[in-house]
Amino acid sequence: MERRDVRNYPPRQDSVPTARRRAAWLAVAWGQPDLAADAALLTSELTTNALLHGSLWDRYLRVEVQLTGAVLRIEVTDPKGERRPEPRAAADDDQFGRGLHIVDALSKRWGSTDRVVGKTVCAELPRKVPR
Repeated sequence: MERRDVRNYPPRQDSVPTARRRAAWLAVAWGQPDLAADAALLTSELTTNALLHGSLWDRYLRVEVQLTGAVLRIEVTDPKGERRPEPRAAADDDQFGRGLHIVDALSKRWGSTDRVVGKTVCAELPRKVPR
């Protein structure tokens, strides 16, 4: 069975923890409690990146969480397509620059897709299928 949840969030800092809590709650509600912490962290990183690098004050960010037969997929869509997500080297004292390394380490696969307006960045966690 496939599950899907889509929420729009205003481009504000308080949207990040709200989206993070929602993703964790969905993982548990959909029978994947072991994925809740990683889903929360991935959602937080992707939403933060969208807020910092892809948001416009009057356009919402969209967070979609999907559970399919193989993966829990998190997608974050923002209105700016000109900035592509690329991991960068962060100095020890840099406050930013590690988010996509975290996404890469946690996810089975991640990437971005251009949209007519903006882009979608996604990450996938392998689903635990009960025996």
